[in-house]
Amino acid sequence: MDRMLYVAMTGAQQIMRATAANNHNLANLNTTGFQADLSQFRSMPVFGEGHPTRVYAMAERPGVDFTPGPLQSTGRELDVVVQGEGWLAVQSPTGGEAYTRAGNLKITSNGILTTGAGHPVLGEGGIIAIPPAQKIEIGADGTLSIRPLGQAANTLAVLDRIKLVNPPLDQLQKGEDGLITMINGEKAPADALVSLVSGKLESSNVSGVDALVEMIALARQYEMQTKMMKTAEDLDTASAQMLRMG
Repeated sequence: MDRMLYVAMTGAQQIMRATAANNHNLANLNTTGFQADLSQFRSMPVFGEGHPTRVYAMAERPGVDFTPGPLQSTGRELDVVVQGEGWLAVQSPTGGEAYTRAGNLKITSNGILTTGAGHPVLGEGGIIAIPPAQKIEIGADGTLSIRPLGQAANTLAVLDRIKLVNPPLDQLQKGEDGLITMINGEKAPADALVSLVSGKLESSNVSGVDALVEMIALARQYEMQTKMMKTAEDLDTASAQMLRMG
């Protein structure tokens, strides 16, 4: 009886974890450049004294869905999208280098170029600072040019170049902050083959329909596990009654 109850209880617990991961994806349905977390169940034996006679299901995140999300046109000069494979380099909250496909760039009151989430964008010399300018242009190769205040319309000065990288996907990992980093902790080298397109943004690659279907499926699985726990309780009660009758 205890085996049945243990399997049902751990199953319900792991389904709750899978539901939390699915809800996290669904909550980021409209987050620019969001990469969905993958999830799966696998059997895991319980090791301890004696032989492993108990097996339970374990929910885990085997990786990240790196499929590019759909593009949307904005016409905004600071909105950029990575064309094909590649990443924008940004500074993580811990001060290290991280990567993102969120190209909704903005300029802070201090002149720092950041993503919409507030992560400073990195250039060839570190964090990119932009002086007051009448116009800002971002080239396909990441070159950032400005037209200084009071200058003619055809006057553009190259300020910096956004660092663009394209390391192998199997060398990348996603942190709790949503940023991508190298598994070995090193910095990815700049890749001249990565290009940008201005005036567009990459949406989240989460499918709302798939996430809702998964939510319903997980809810039904959780209900099945709770019914198994109730059945185990009923069987235990019936066994106890039979012993008292004997």
